[in-house]
Amino acid sequence: MRVQLPPEPACFVDREEQTERVLRAVGEWRGRSRPLLVTLSGPQGMGKTELARLIARVLREEFPDGVLSVDLDDFRMGGAVDPGDVLAQLLESLDVEPAFVAAQFKARCTQYWSKTADARLILIVDNARYASEIVPLLPASGASLVIVTSHSPLRDLEDGAALGISVPPLEEWAATELLQLLVRDPRLAADPESVRTLVRLCEGMPAALHVAGGWVRQHRLRPLSRLVPQLQNEWEEKGIPGVERFWDTVYEGLSSTAALLYRLLPHHPAGTFTLDSATALLGLGPEECEGALEELDRAGLLDLSEMLSSVDGRMRLPGPLRAHALRRSRRDAPEGEAEDGLRRLLRWLVRQFQRADRFAAGPRLIVGDEFAALPVAPDVPLEDPKEAADPAERAARSDRASTWLYEERHVLFASLRLAHERAMDAEVVALSEVVWTYALDHPHQADVVGALRLAVASAVRDGARPTWLVRTRCQLARHLWETGQVSEAQHQLDDAGAALRGLGDGERDRKLAASLIEFRGMLCGVRGEWGPAATEFARSREMHLEIGNSYGAMLQTYRLGQAQEKLGDLEAACELLTEAHEMALAQGRERMSRRTGFALAGVLCRLGRTDRARPLYEESLRAARRRRSGFDEARVHDALAELAQGEGRTAEAAEHRTAARDIRRHNGLDV
Repeated sequence: MRVQLPPEPACFVDREEQTERVLRAVGEWRGRSRPLLVTLSGPQGMGKTELARLIARVLREEFPDGVLSVDLDDFRMGGAVDPGDVLAQLLESLDVEPAFVAAQFKARCTQYWSKTADARLILIVDNARYASEIVPLLPASGASLVIVTSHSPLRDLEDGAALGISVPPLEEWAATELLQLLVRDPRLAADPESVRTLVRLCEGMPAALHVAGGWVRQHRLRPLSRLVPQLQNEWEEKGIPGVERFWDTVYEGLSSTAALLYRLLPHHPAGTFTLDSATALLGLGPEECEGALEELDRAGLLDLSEMLSSVDGRMRLPGPLRAHALRRSRRDAPEGEAEDGLRRLLRWLVRQFQRADRFAAGPRLIVGDEFAALPVAPDVPLEDPKEAADPAERAARSDRASTWLYEERHVLFASLRLAHERAMDAEVVALSEVVWTYALDHPHQADVVGALRLAVASAVRDGARPTWLVRTRCQLARHLWETGQVSEAQHQLDDAGAALRGLGDGERDRKLAASLIEFRGMLCGVRGEWGPAATEFARSREMHLEIGNSYGAMLQTYRLGQAQEKLGDLEAACELLTEAHEMALAQGRERMSRRTGFALAGVLCRLGRTDRARPLYEESLRAARRRRSGFDEARVHDALAELAQGEGRTAEAAEHRTAARDIRRHNGLDV
């Protein structure tokens, strides 16, 4: 059972009425074909998210399949949410491997319904704006509960929410109790009138009370009778309504470093940040950033417990505080402050993405500039697999880099967009190469084609580097044909060929020329034109051999072997794939060793040489289990089942089919 809930807050009061209404609705919900849907609506700062989590904790035992949680603001690009991207995260939370996540949105919905059809789970969806964002995320089981938080009622839900609850401000007694829990200071009991004044200024907003509590704790020597009027007079003089008064006053009491970081944080790509990226954004070094974050936490303008309790160390400014920080940035920041911080962060991020890409995928042809370390911000603690002697440690380091890339995927795409808007074309091209390899492992990211289009636009805008034009157009072409846009993919490759004339005769230029020929061959294969594809792969291989690029030669040997198999020349395919497999092993290319070995085994089976195929399949199966890749494991089980059936081992074949079927069912696929 997966429970995606942070630690319970130390201070939470009231909301008994709203909680009781939900508990009663859960108890009365019977025999429905769709889950119970509860919406909690109200302005920012009312504690809707904490209320949703409280309800989930109370009901956990009644929903044994777990508690899932998604924040739609994490998926927002330009104000819009791609529900397919959200479904991918939910499927992975339901233990579906990324490789098994269906590529098309409709298929992904079907997969999600299959995984949730018999489930008893709670799903919390934060920061919804429209009903259309919610409907695709509803589990297929009527025994589940969905709790949605939104700033305003979602009146456009097709069937209406089963239970719509407006979360009001806290009553004065509850607000007073919360303030007392937050402060725990004898001054409150000694001066109830000042407490009453302070509580009323907070207007019943829990977020404001948290800030007020932090503010009172910071001034332990001042009596409330003097402290509260000073604060009230300052608010009245500024004429700022509501909770904004608190945040302005607290902000103005910050040190210059903490105030600077607060102004910079709302400009961070994708809205979430880590200690490392905040350090780069601030630009004053790790110790200064740590101190500033701790000061913001003490002031109630940030909650560090979110970072300390999360697996990936991510944190965010809550919505209303982010908006306030942005207003203070526009009002108080010297000209260029935010832009300088963002540019510094983008360059730091490019370097981190390049490192993670290299560690995860290994060295390869790169045309983008390589970005240097930032003196004021250390690199993310990822380790180079090449520096590990133990093969298991090398694989573990590679996996850690892949995981980091996946966790930072929204920052990756947002950074590329922000860099393009600022004409930072070198950064855009460098990031596009990371997007390219990330998308090969995670082909379901909706923004890949859009990001690669921006990279082409940056290369065209720069105009001075034909290597960029060739590379970005080839990258875009592949993802175009994979989404069915074959004609446009051909146009991109034609334009890349035109740019090729601007290249020189250096090794990288010749590698790039060979790469373009490979892409042409791959597009021929997409069209089923395997004769021309084989010709192109052979040309590319010869070019790689001429310049001594052993990896390129191995890859083209593999592709040529696949093409010969498609053409029906199994003996030629077997010879080529054997050569490619031996080359991959000699080069220590684990990923290509697996791919070439599996492809070779398939050809050997078709030739009836199962005695050679079986050990290759068995090694593929062991490798899949080591990597915990159910996708590859199921595929190898299918192949072994066919092999065993051909040898008359019917019981063994049945075992492999059952194993493959069980893996796919676990991942929500009908078999």
